[in-house]
Amino acid sequence: QVQLVESGGGLVQAGGSLRLSCAASGLAFSAYTMGWFRQAPGKEREFVAFTTWGLGNTYYADSVKARFTISRDNAKRAVYLQMNSLKPEDTAVYYCAATGGKATVKRDEYNYWGQGTQVTVSS
Repeated sequence: QVQLVESGGGLVQAGGSLRLSCAASGLAFSAYTMGWFRQAPGKEREFVAFTTWGLGNTYYADSVKARFTISRDNAKRAVYLQMNSLKPEDTAVYYCAATGGKATVKRDEYNYWGQGTQVTVSS
């Protein structure tokens, strides 16, 4: 059974930082592209970043580029999202996801999802 468990969310002031973690089990982690998505109240779930299997190449949504960094540790079966210079508009539930297909920003092409972790940025 595949499980993705996010942690590290919380309340932070604008300009602050948080580091999200996602622990994976039940899948060949190193063979999956891992992504982070987020969903704000009343909005659709949107792509944030992914890191590919193999070389660990990364790709970011324009809204988070230069502020967020995604990384992975295949030995620990974990993926991380370092979030700096946080803004109130970053407030959302953040989800970790895995896809065995090619790297993509499309949420429908991710096979597995975590339950999410809340990030709230106060102004």
